[in-house]
Amino acid sequence: MTETATPPAAGRCPVAHGFDAMSDDYYRDPSTHFARVRDEHPVFWYPWLNAWVVTRREDVLRVLADWREFSSSGNTATIEVPEKHRDVVPQGLMSEMIVGTDPDLHTVHRNAALRGFTQDRMEALRPQIEERAHRILDKIETRGSGDLMEEYCLELTTQTLLAHLGLGWEHDAMMRRLRGDMGRVLSSAQEEMPAEIVDEVWERFAASFARLQAVVAERRENPGDDFISDMATQRTRDGAYVLTVPQVALHVCEFALAGADTTAQAMANAVLFLAEKEHYVEEALQDPALWANVFEETVRRRPSSPFASRKAMRDLEISGVRIAKGDMVWVSLASANTDPAHVERPFEFDIHREDPTDHLAFTAGRHTCLGQALARVQGATGLRVLFERLPSLRPAAEVPLDFARMALLPVRLSLPVVWDVADVERQKKRVKREMDLVLTGREEVADGVVALRFAHPDGDVLPDWEPGAHVDVRVPVDGGVLVRQYSLSSSPSQRHEWRLGVLREEGGRGGSRAVHDRLEVGARVRLGWPRNNFRFVPSPRYVFVAGGIGITPILPMIEKAEAEGAEWELHYGGRTRSSMAFLDELERYGDRVRTIPQDECGHPDLPGIFAAVRPGTLVYACGPEPLLTALEGALAHWPAGTLHTERFAPRKVVRDAPDEAFEVEFAQSGVRARVPVGKSVLQVAEEHGITALSSCKEGTCGTCETRILHGSADHRDSILTPAEQAADGTMMICVSRAARGCPRLVLDA
Repeated sequence: MTETATPPAAGRCPVAHGFDAMSDDYYRDPSTHFARVRDEHPVFWYPWLNAWVVTRREDVLRVLADWREFSSSGNTATIEVPEKHRDVVPQGLMSEMIVGTDPDLHTVHRNAALRGFTQDRMEALRPQIEERAHRILDKIETRGSGDLMEEYCLELTTQTLLAHLGLGWEHDAMMRRLRGDMGRVLSSAQEEMPAEIVDEVWERFAASFARLQAVVAERRENPGDDFISDMATQRTRDGAYVLTVPQVALHVCEFALAGADTTAQAMANAVLFLAEKEHYVEEALQDPALWANVFEETVRRRPSSPFASRKAMRDLEISGVRIAKGDMVWVSLASANTDPAHVERPFEFDIHREDPTDHLAFTAGRHTCLGQALARVQGATGLRVLFERLPSLRPAAEVPLDFARMALLPVRLSLPVVWDVADVERQKKRVKREMDLVLTGREEVADGVVALRFAHPDGDVLPDWEPGAHVDVRVPVDGGVLVRQYSLSSSPSQRHEWRLGVLREEGGRGGSRAVHDRLEVGARVRLGWPRNNFRFVPSPRYVFVAGGIGITPILPMIEKAEAEGAEWELHYGGRTRSSMAFLDELERYGDRVRTIPQDECGHPDLPGIFAAVRPGTLVYACGPEPLLTALEGALAHWPAGTLHTERFAPRKVVRDAPDEAFEVEFAQSGVRARVPVGKSVLQVAEEHGITALSSCKEGTCGTCETRILHGSADHRDSILTPAEQAADGTMMICVSRAARGCPRLVLDA
C-alpha cells in the first residue's frame, strides 16, 4: 500500500482526525481505536479510503439490511485485472464475487454455494478438524514454543479447507499462497496495492486461478463428495450449469481467504484474550461447551474482518451526515460490536454473556457470512484441542504487531507463544485422540484371518508407535458402533501405513464379524492413537510365544530384536497350519521360528522349552488364556519379571470375599465420593464430571490407568505385571477397587 493517502474530495466532512487505520493503535485493538472517535463522529469521512466510515450499531444494521440503498457492487467491480492476465482471469469476472454482488445475481451464486455450508455438514467435519488439530500438535508439542499463527492456526484452517474442497496435498502450497494473494486482490478494490508487489501478486494469482479452473472442469466430468463438485455440477431447470467454470474457480478463491485466514485470526486473538482471563481456560476445560462462547466473544470483541463496505445508491443521510450517491460506505463491525448503546461492558472479554452470538462479526442481511457455521465449528474445536493438549500455553513475553497492513482485512502474520512441555505427558491420560483413516488394503492371510492396511486420506504420516502397541477401532454394526482393540502388526518404520490382523470369532460379541463382513477397501474407519501396555523392553535374549492371532504384536517385536542384534526364538502355535497367519513373513528367519500346528504336533511343550532358566532372557507371549496360564506355570521357577503378556480377554479374578464400598478422592479435582458395591471407580468419576479416558471397560486396554497417591488397590486388570500390582503405583479404574481393609483411595485425577 502506498504511504500517501488519497486527498479528501471537496465538501467531505466531518473528518475524524484522531482515526488512522494504518496506526499501531488501530492494529493493537481496532475496537478501542474506534471508541475514541465514535461519540463525536459516529459517521465520518476517511480520506485514506475515500469512503465514509459508520460506527454505531444501529446505523451499521441499516446499511447492511438495505441492498437497494447500499449496494455491494462497489466491493469488487473496481478491481482491475492486468491486461496480460485477462486470458486467464477475464476482466469483469471479479465483479461476480459473492461479496461484490446484489440480488438477483448474488442470490443465484450464494444459493449455489450454500449447500456446502449446511450446519449438519459442518458438524460432520468436527471429528476431522479435531483429528487434524491433534496431528499438528503432535509435531510441535515437545518444543515448548512456536509461532501459533503459522504453525497451528493457519495450518489447521488450511488443512480443513483442502479437505472440504476435496483438494489433495499437491494443492497445499498453492492454497497457502492464494490465501494471501486473494486478500491483496480483494483489498485493491478499496486500497491501492503497493506498486512493488502488483506484478508478483497477480502472477501468482493468475497461475493459481488457472489450476483451479482445471480442477473445476475435471470435477464437472468426475464429481466427488466435495464442495467444488457441489458448485460445479448444479444445473438449472433447463439443464444448463448454474455457474461457469471461471465463476466456480472465483468462489473457491474467495473461500481460500475467508475459509482459512479469518478463522485462524480469530483463534490467535482468542489466545491473546484468554491470557488476560486465565481462569476461563480452566472453566472451558471443565465444560467444553464454553469453547463456543470463547470463540463468539473473541469475534465480538475483535472481528477478523473489522469492516464491510457498500456503495450508496442515492443521496441520503446517516446520523445527520449527508452522503452522496456513488460514495463508498464502510461500516465498522468492530465498532458496532462494542457500541455501549447495545452492549454492557463492551470492552470486557466475557464468555458468560447471555447471548454470545449477539454480534455482527459475520455481518448481517443477505451478505451474512456463508462460512460462519464452518468458522464456529472449527474455531471452537481448534481452541478446545489446543488447550486440552497444552493448557499452559500463553503468548510470549514480547508479541510484535506483525500485520499485513490492510484496513479492510488486517492480517496478523505471527503470534509467538510458549508452553510447559510437561503438559505433553500430563495430557496423554486426559485427551482421547482419534482419526479417520482409509482402508487401503485387505488380504486374507489365513483361515478366518484378514489383514487390513490403513493410511491417512491426505497422505500424511501416521503417529509414531513402538512394538506391542494397539489401537482402538470403531467398528460399524447394526444399531451403532463397537470399539475394539487390535494390535499393530506392521513395522514402526512404515510411517504412512498401519496393518492390523483380525481373527473372525463366531462366538464373540460381533466386532470381528463386522470387520470381516463390512470393511471394504476405500472405507473410512475411525481409529485411535496407538497405546502400548505390552512394551518391548531391551534385552540380549528373547523367547517369543504366540498362539493363533496372538502373532500380530509379536511380529514388530521380532523385527526390532533382529535389528538390535539380540538372540531370539519364536514358538508359534495354532489349530492348523492354514489358520496360522503371516507364516510367509516368518520364513526368512529360518529355524529360529518353530511352528506348532496343533493338528500335526499337539500343544507346545512349554515345560520342556522353559525347563532350564536362561539368564538375561525375557519372554513375550500373546495368545488365548489357556496358553498364557500354562506359560505362567512353566515359568514359575524363572526370575520375577521375566514374562510379559498380552491377553485377548480379561483374566479371571478369583475373589475370596464380597466387594465392599470405599471412598475415593480425586486429587486434581478435589472431589471425594463413595464407590458403592456394583459400581467402578471409573463410573463414579464420570458421574462427578471428572475427565477419565476409557475404552474396553474390562481391564485389558490400559486406557484408564491412573496413578495411586494414597492407599492400596485390589488389582483386577489383565495389564499390570505381578510386580507392578504389588508396587501399587497405578490401577485400572474400570475394574480395580480399593484393597480389602483400605477404606480410602487417593487418585491422581
